[in-house]
Amino acid sequence: MLLLRKLPGMPGWPAALGLRLPQKFLFLLFLSGLLTLCFGALFLLPDSSRFKRLFLPRRAAAGDSDLPRSPPAAAAAEPRHASPAAPRRLRDKLRAAARLGAPPAHTSAGGSKQQVQPGEGGAEAGTDSAPAAPAAPRQTRAPFRFDYEKFHSSLRHPVLGRRGGEELETRARRLKIKEMMKFAWDNYKRYAFGKNELRPLTKNGHIGNMFGGLRGATIVDALDTLYIMELGEEFQEAKSWVEKSFDLNVNGEASLFEVNIRYVGGLLTTYYLTGEEVFKNKALELGEKLLPAFNTPTGIPRGVINLGSGMSWSWGWASAGSSILAEFGTLHLEFLHLTELSGNPVFTEKVMNIRKVLNRIEKPQGLYPNFLSPVTGNWVQHHVSVGGLGDSFYEYLIKSWLMSDKRDTDARKMYNDALEAIEKHLVKKSAGGLTYIAEWRGGILDHKMGHLACFSGGMIALGAEQAAEEKKQHYLDLAAEITHTCHESYARSDTKLGPEAFRFDSGTEAMATRLSERYYILRPEVVESYMYMWRLTHDPKYRQWGWEVVKALEKYCRVEAGFSGIRDVYTTTPNHDNMQQSFFLAETLKYLYLLFCDDDVLSLEDWVFNTEAHPLPVNHTNFKAKASMQ
Repeated sequence: MLLLRKLPGMPGWPAALGLRLPQKFLFLLFLSGLLTLCFGALFLLPDSSRFKRLFLPRRAAAGDSDLPRSPPAAAAAEPRHASPAAPRRLRDKLRAAARLGAPPAHTSAGGSKQQVQPGEGGAEAGTDSAPAAPAAPRQTRAPFRFDYEKFHSSLRHPVLGRRGGEELETRARRLKIKEMMKFAWDNYKRYAFGKNELRPLTKNGHIGNMFGGLRGATIVDALDTLYIMELGEEFQEAKSWVEKSFDLNVNGEASLFEVNIRYVGGLLTTYYLTGEEVFKNKALELGEKLLPAFNTPTGIPRGVINLGSGMSWSWGWASAGSSILAEFGTLHLEFLHLTELSGNPVFTEKVMNIRKVLNRIEKPQGLYPNFLSPVTGNWVQHHVSVGGLGDSFYEYLIKSWLMSDKRDTDARKMYNDALEAIEKHLVKKSAGGLTYIAEWRGGILDHKMGHLACFSGGMIALGAEQAAEEKKQHYLDLAAEITHTCHESYARSDTKLGPEAFRFDSGTEAMATRLSERYYILRPEVVESYMYMWRLTHDPKYRQWGWEVVKALEKYCRVEAGFSGIRDVYTTTPNHDNMQQSFFLAETLKYLYLLFCDDDVLSLEDWVFNTEAHPLPVNHTNFKAKASMQ
């Protein structure tokens, strides 16, 4: 020690005092203890002590400007089992929380539970911290909260409308569709409750491998439909299951896209409809579990994620490990609302980065191919489709603009440019006068249109309403022509239900020419366009066409214990596929019901439907509210 070292020409200090050897030993022991006690006292000083900061490493001292000033107990409450990337992810989240004035959440971005690391924002988890001297009171920000009452009062129309002055026939048809919904729900409840979907022929449940171990896809998908149709008892059954049995601590391979549009979308909508906190909390927790999919060199998410570990990868069938346009392009609506409800900007940042990548990359002929590398940010194949693999990307562009109360001009421009390229290169007219949207494979057209592409009639009609005056009627006419073509694909089948894909070649128009394209799995896209076209034009033919679908569903898809898809729409002796899809309750029946409702039921002035028909509110005003400084 410095104080005991001999100086040149001088005897040692104890010797100079004339101390004997035993006395020297006692003196050194006393001096060492005194120094140890003084240094140890540093740990008892208040966190704000400048003297303490001189001796302790900066990261170990409380008050780090990058971290929120939360009490040690909050950090100690963090669960264990961190993943290798957990410290960095947690640090990022804590910093975001500090900027927003929110306490740190206890779940990692990937949903995996983790322990606070030493120096990562307070005392180590699982250890007893030394008692600290009382610190002077200081101002802290209150947690972020969403003002539900302010949101609800901003709606321009009652959610369920006013229901006055309608025709008896319209009401009777709407009640018939409500009965179909109750029949589908009751059989799901009886034979498959808690499973993902009902198998109505074998009267059992189906789990599948698309949702990563999550259960109850039909329940979450059906929540808002039950509420809108005023099936109160059934809605309470569904709500009770979400409260008591909906487990998010699963470990399986999930489709980022499907979990987002069905589960996150369904939960968000039901919160906005009811104000019940359980739906918001579940949506936010599940949204956090999806974030690790974005951990790529470009920020373009991969399509498959393990909800437990946070690991993600691309679909095995996707070309060269690419991500799919319709999947990473169909996150924007839900993720903006996750930020709206949580105050956490990370959700918005993730989807806005996707838009930046897409704006930066060159588009062949102005078109968006379906496959993009999440590593390089380059297109992998020049295959373009407004049907499968591409469809809802375009839908979310125009709907992002509408949901922003028409302030998101970047989304509107991207939509306008994309539609212009689609009309120039893909929109064709058959010899029989039917307008359709072909697929594009590196400059070569494939003259087919998938059932999935039939949503585009409604999409183009939505965009036409706000187009430049000289183009408004043109786009409304284009929307009507495409919707008419999709109706023809139904009308030309023996069951009056449309095939999975239909072609315009070899003299065939609006009909499937391959056995593998003849099936119908209770899809909603055609009736979706009927609903939009009715609301925007009030042409009675759209209600009549919708009623034809209702009669066909009753005749060919209704079985003893629910509704089932059929394998061939061109035979009146149907071969059922034994699957009641969750989207039949979420979309097909909801759009049919709304087709026979007044326009103020889920008014398009207040709501934008996600691609699973879950309505999300238009942001007319800023619903965020933060409590004042304590």
